Amino acid sequence: LALPSYFDSVRKGRRSEAVAALAQVQQAQERWRTNNAAYTTALAASAPSGLDLKATTPEGLYGLSIDTASATGYTATAAAVAGTSQASDTNCTRMRVRMNAGNLEYGGCAGCAVPTGALTDPNRCWSR
Repeated sequence: LALPSYFDSVRKGRRSEAVAALAQVQQAQERWRTNNAAYTTALAASAPSGLDLKATTPEGLYGLSIDTASATGYTATAAAVAGTSQASDTNCTRMRVRMNAGNLEYGGCAGCAVPTGALTDPNRCWSR
């Protein structure tokens, strides 16, 4: 009876891996932007062509991508890798951060495939 609740707690704790990885992307994007006219979608490309970041989180629970990039913003996603415990994190299999004209927006969802539109976090994927 307590086992599902335990696994939910473990998955919630492992979301911190996605949060940390997306924070790395944010910092790398800001460094990139200081030297370039726009943000980049080149996550894994070696510097100076891209951010030189890995496409997966250290424990391999999330895959990272930069979905969109422009002169004023970008959208980055951490998506749970199939076959990992995080793929069962029903409401938060995708966690997103968006820089939008100088403002950061955070969101999380189960199946949001479109990186545009308002980011909401009704499932509280990003704890504050």
